[in-house]
Amino acid sequence: PENFSSKSLALQAQKKILSKMATRTVANMLIDDTSSEIFDELYKVTIEHTKNKKEAHKIMKDLIKVAVKIGILYRNNQFNPDELEIVEKFRKKLNQAAMTIVSFYEVEYTFDKNVLSEILKECKDLVHELVERHLTARSHARINHVFDHFSNVEFLTALYSLDAECRPHLKKICDGINKLLDEKVL
Repeated sequence: PENFSSKSLALQAQKKILSKMATRTVANMLIDDTSSEIFDELYKVTIEHTKNKKEAHKIMKDLIKVAVKIGILYRNNQFNPDELEIVEKFRKKLNQAAMTIVSFYEVEYTFDKNVLSEILKECKDLVHELVERHLTARSHARINHVFDHFSNVEFLTALYSLDAECRPHLKKICDGINKLLDEKVL
């Protein structure tokens, strides 16, 4: 009884409820429109790459769950000063990833799958470090699932292929990323 904390209990309840409700509708309520559009395009290219709608849905559901949980932790001031430094490192790395994604799209023949893959793997490591004391092993597995998919060099090669079916989706993803960069969200 002495260790009871209503704030801690409320935070656990929020994470649990949102984990159960991580659907496209809930994501649209909690994630801005531009990010939601990017997620929709990522879902489409994931289906095209995996040829598996169920797997694509699971990857996106894991992405949304992780993003929402980190957002809840951040909004509820759950990160200590060391973790806030990791948040800043992650923001910088995510910004670098975003600018790299757009640059590789806008400047033909500059795409380097290994460079982009490595940046995304560095993002994964920072996310793991950030949520180490906050999330369960299951959430860490979700982080791996998402980043292992999106940093996969075969996926990236298919996404950036000049004659691939993914090209229109990549354009929409880059348009969305540019908008987030202009609005200083990324």
